[in-house]
Amino acid sequence: MLTAMGKLRRALLEAIKDRRVWFKLGACAATGLLAALLFPPFDIGSLVWLALIPLLIVLWRLEGPKRAWKGAFYGYVAGLVTNGIQFWWFGIVAPIAGVLLPAYLALYWAAFGAFAATLGNPWKAGILEETRTIQQITRSLRFGFCNGAVWVGLEWIRSWMLTGFGWNSLGVAFHQNPVLAQCADLFGVTALALVPVFLQVVLVQSMARLIVSARTGKRRTRLDFGIAALLVALLICYGLVRIASESRKEAIRAKALLVQLNIPQEAARVLWDPLDIHLAYEDDTIAALERILEEDDRKMEALYEAAEEKQTEQGEAYREFAIETSWPDWVIWPEAALGGSIFRTEDGQAIHWIENQKTIERIKEAGPFQLIYGVTEFEAVPHPEEEDNWVMKEGGDAWNSLAIQQPGSEEVLTHRKHHLVWFGETIPLIESVPWLKNIYEAQSGAEYGGSFTPGYRIDPMPVPLANGKVVQAIPTICYEDSVPRLTRKFVRPEPQIILNVTNDGWFKESAAAAQHFAYAKFRCIELRRPMIRCANNGVSAAINTIGTTAHPDTGQAQELRDDQGSHFTRGSLLVQVDIPTHPTTTLFSVIGNWGVVVISLLGLAISILAHKHEDRELQLAVLSSGAQTKSMQSP
Repeated sequence: MLTAMGKLRRALLEAIKDRRVWFKLGACAATGLLAALLFPPFDIGSLVWLALIPLLIVLWRLEGPKRAWKGAFYGYVAGLVTNGIQFWWFGIVAPIAGVLLPAYLALYWAAFGAFAATLGNPWKAGILEETRTIQQITRSLRFGFCNGAVWVGLEWIRSWMLTGFGWNSLGVAFHQNPVLAQCADLFGVTALALVPVFLQVVLVQSMARLIVSARTGKRRTRLDFGIAALLVALLICYGLVRIASESRKEAIRAKALLVQLNIPQEAARVLWDPLDIHLAYEDDTIAALERILEEDDRKMEALYEAAEEKQTEQGEAYREFAIETSWPDWVIWPEAALGGSIFRTEDGQAIHWIENQKTIERIKEAGPFQLIYGVTEFEAVPHPEEEDNWVMKEGGDAWNSLAIQQPGSEEVLTHRKHHLVWFGETIPLIESVPWLKNIYEAQSGAEYGGSFTPGYRIDPMPVPLANGKVVQAIPTICYEDSVPRLTRKFVRPEPQIILNVTNDGWFKESAAAAQHFAYAKFRCIELRRPMIRCANNGVSAAINTIGTTAHPDTGQAQELRDDQGSHFTRGSLLVQVDIPTHPTTTLFSVIGNWGVVVISLLGLAISILAHKHEDRELQLAVLSSGAQTKSMQSP
């Protein structure tokens, strides 16, 4: 470790002495800025084809024996800039997190910088220049693939290392480009990064040859860039075919009412009184249901009027003018919506806290539907003194859960969250390193209430519709809809929908919720299952199997936003989604991330083998040149 730090220090000193260092740092910062602009709140996704070019030029022009360390330094600078811009909002909850997370994530950029400056560098000093066109093309494409494969591999490692943080991987830049995004059903959204990295690597090489050609007058091929562009065209064709295929599938229509209160939070503290929260969910839900009933009544009146105009018998008129009512199958509230909890007894019985029970009873009076909401579950035992009463078990488990409450029944079905948030829902090593709790409380300003217990079941949840049909729900809580390796475990060859309840209110009106939403869209493409998500402050929406929020009939976006387009609003939204009766079995749902692993290892192996081969060619060339010089000097 000390040796590595010493080498890095010497490399940094050499870099600082370089007169061109500020130009290089500026180019790295430019790449960092361009990469940050790809994602919310900026969402300039088209920059994904250009963002890495300044960094690649810097890395490929590095020289000397410490090229790898210099590449790591410049890569780290670019990574620090882009992650600092993208994820500053972590500091809202804990200021130290706003510094440590970008510093950690920049390490992956440093690793890419070290690779691109060495094994992935097509401009390494001493490499023989190919004279044949086919050599120029194959070498350019090889470096394009290898750099792209290593980038993809690093993003994959980032998505699971230390429980994983895969947000804003390069492929997420396509979240507003549904055509190119469809390729995510092959190897996942992580693999999508291979395409823009590959194209930029080939483009830079092609432009370099163009510059040399202008100087020397010797014609250089740019066919490699044409091949790379053809690859993009093929992926566009694939996307169009997949979109057309999904639109033709037989489906079951589901309707859901999403209720979002936009409750303000200060770190882990909710700033509303629990009673206000309960009353708000009750009032907003009932008011929304009443509006739906009024709209259905207007449709029915229009039906009667049309029937009279036709002057037909009543039965014939009803058949001819049948309408589809808008009454929801499900009413959905966000993660940990209510202040009360559920006590879960040893025999599995669920007992609601009285606060929750009153709210649920009032809501159920509004009509028949499934109530889906986030709630905290506690392991409970009988009260030692009061009969028919229960208390939390001392040292017992607590779960962050998604609950489904059926109409006309006291039974509640729950799913327990698997993927817990570090320093939010659990503190790792807290038993052996208790001062970690002190750091959490000092940074967040909130008292640490103990860790949740992770769930383990991977069975989909059965959710009935109003017409009696039952579909399977893939339950996700909080940012579990951004963990593809988890969601794919729930996939079955049945009608399925992804349900997500979340609360990004911890991060106030930052880009956190929009970034979360952008990444979540790709679960629908990867698995070809639609999604309904309900959030405290957005983005509450319905997403179809091609990753868009378009209404299945009207094509209008189904996202809860105010008149200015902001999702930081209080309101309700009735959404409709088509759930495929026979959903597609995608390659990603079968192999998961193994495709990315194979691509990454293949790219690394090709780079190593090609590097050894080029070194041998260089040595032979040097020996040949030395022999010729010696022959010329001989008498």
